[in-house]
Amino acid sequence: MVKNKNNKAIWGSRIKKDASILFQKVGNSIDIDKKLFKEDILGSIAHVEMLFRQKIISFKIKNKIIYGLNKIEKEILKNKFEYNNKYEDIHMNIEKRLFEIIGEEAGYIHTARSRNDQVITDFKMWTNSSTQEIIKNLDNITKTILRISEKNIETIMPGFTHLKNAQAVSFAHYLMAYIEMFNRDKKRFLYNLENLSECPLGAVALTGTSFKIDRNFTSKKLGFQKPTNNSIDTVADRDFVLDFLYSASVCSMHISRIAEELIIWNSDGFNLITLSDKVVTGSSIMPQKKNPDLLEYLRGKTGTTYGNLFSMLTILKGLPISYFKDLQDDKEILFKSNEILNNSITILNEVLKNLKPNKQQMLDLANSGYITATDLADYLVKNHSMPFRKAYQITASIVNFAEKKKKKLNNLSIEELKKIEPQLTIEVLKVFNVRNSVNSKKSYGGTSFDNIKKMIMKYKKQK
Repeated sequence: MVKNKNNKAIWGSRIKKDASILFQKVGNSIDIDKKLFKEDILGSIAHVEMLFRQKIISFKIKNKIIYGLNKIEKEILKNKFEYNNKYEDIHMNIEKRLFEIIGEEAGYIHTARSRNDQVITDFKMWTNSSTQEIIKNLDNITKTILRISEKNIETIMPGFTHLKNAQAVSFAHYLMAYIEMFNRDKKRFLYNLENLSECPLGAVALTGTSFKIDRNFTSKKLGFQKPTNNSIDTVADRDFVLDFLYSASVCSMHISRIAEELIIWNSDGFNLITLSDKVVTGSSIMPQKKNPDLLEYLRGKTGTTYGNLFSMLTILKGLPISYFKDLQDDKEILFKSNEILNNSITILNEVLKNLKPNKQQMLDLANSGYITATDLADYLVKNHSMPFRKAYQITASIVNFAEKKKKKLNNLSIEELKKIEPQLTIEVLKVFNVRNSVNSKKSYGGTSFDNIKKMIMKYKKQK
């Protein structure tokens, strides 16, 4: 093994004294950014290949550097690589190890490159991969919702406004509202991939370089579409971090909303769904309890994701452009949000696979609360040529009468109905059937069974 003659920080020839213990503690980020080792090695290999193509380094030096980098990657993968906090981050740890393996020729690796463009290149590549993983996970949860929906097209439940019974809906239609939300999340992450398509490598510290480099080569080699346009903006840009954190926050909010719905439906007051023992916990004191802890976890973690977005916005708001140490926190913030979101999607998917709708309870609740009142008002408009507001007033009078008599609308007789509106015939009684109510909503996007079947087919074709 070639011994490294310069076993100090890279700036040791300028900074004569060792950093204080405190500074070393707060200044190093190796425990966080070592996640980027693959991207860092890929970026370095592409960089030295470009340097050789441009006749900036020799074939021999290129091969020695690539040999050393491949050896380092194997060491890391086999857990034989020794990380040193003294060298701050994954980039300098790899470079220092390269010196140990191939000697002073390792110094060529940093020709026409700064840690500034190196870091942002690695970070963009990692974020790209992580974004694609989230997109796959969102597809998985959509498939799960579709499977449940296909089995519950004709499962009728109450739709709520203000958590009060509003109108009857299909359980499938209710669940598929979340497919729309998760599809929008997917679109946001797909859009983020476009903003991740510009390669920062070659911007160097902030001004570019006097070396005749080929940024198009490194861009394509690393899977980017093109190089960035402005070297100062390149090293200052963390918009892609904000894009990710915002998308993660909105997706987490959607997860929190469905978690809250399921918690409510699982409560003893509603009892619309039952959760399998696989996804509930017990109580330390109350033997009968089965608690929806995983769903509550999803609600809580949304707050952490929001906090990460606000943290990054706050870090950036006062920064002049180019690189500043404030930006060191960007990776930890994004890594945490990425981990939370992937865990949350996985947990929600598992909960959905382990819930069972209580169909009779859903139907019973749908038949309470005068839930077909709007159907009656619509019937009066369509069959008796009434303005809707007049139909609304007549329907309200019928609801008041039923409430006074402590009857459901479907228990009223035609004689009782005719006392309030003489034009009514026995045909009106069909309006109070919740199945008819659900199936009558045939407008595009409505809850009729045919609509739901068509939407399921549409979603399947999108996959």
